[in-house]
Amino acid sequence: MTAPGSAVRVVLADDQEAVRAGLALILAAAPGVELVGQAADGARAVALCRELRPDVAVLDVRMPRQDGIAATREIVAAGLADVLVLTTFDIDEYVFGALRAGAAGFLLKDTDAEGLVEAVRTVARGEGIIAPAVTRRLISAFAATAPGPAATTREAVAELTPRERDVLACLGLGLSNQQIAERLAMAESTTKTHVSHILGKLGLRSRVQAAILAQELGLARP
Repeated sequence: MTAPGSAVRVVLADDQEAVRAGLALILAAAPGVELVGQAADGARAVALCRELRPDVAVLDVRMPRQDGIAATREIVAAGLADVLVLTTFDIDEYVFGALRAGAAGFLLKDTDAEGLVEAVRTVARGEGIIAPAVTRRLISAFAATAPGPAATTREAVAELTPRERDVLACLGLGLSNQQIAERLAMAESTTKTHVSHILGKLGLRSRVQAAILAQELGLARP
């Protein structure tokens, strides 16, 4: 999570040079964002994250040498950065793999400049994001095809406080911290605290994984 007031340091990886150049221009021009490294494949992206320790790694899914999923898994497991995955949104094993690997969010490649920068900032704040157009569809599709939660996970969920369960249900609907705070009539800072406690208690890497779990357990009802 980026310290308040400091620039968000970003590593960008995409094997398509023209796409990477366009994304780089957007990020480099954004106030409060510092593009510290670029890569054309996943292996180089991981190496840059180890060397530069950025706040956010923006990774394409399909890249040579090491794809975005394997790179995400390695980056997240080592605590090198939070990961924002770029996708054309094929609901397939690539996207599901990134979820399992602990990606903090997903962004469509056709997202505009403002959306890209805001997504990077959101991930840097520790909130995570999924492109609004696909939030529920992606989470629901993954939950429907993934194995059900283990008994130990169900037991851990049962140990959550009633308020934490409410927040977990809201995560399953793809709501942001601000939206959860408004829905549950509490401060956004309190929401952030609840989300942090939920992830810790359930042993999850990201709020996206929490959202999937909420869907699997049938908690995420509008």
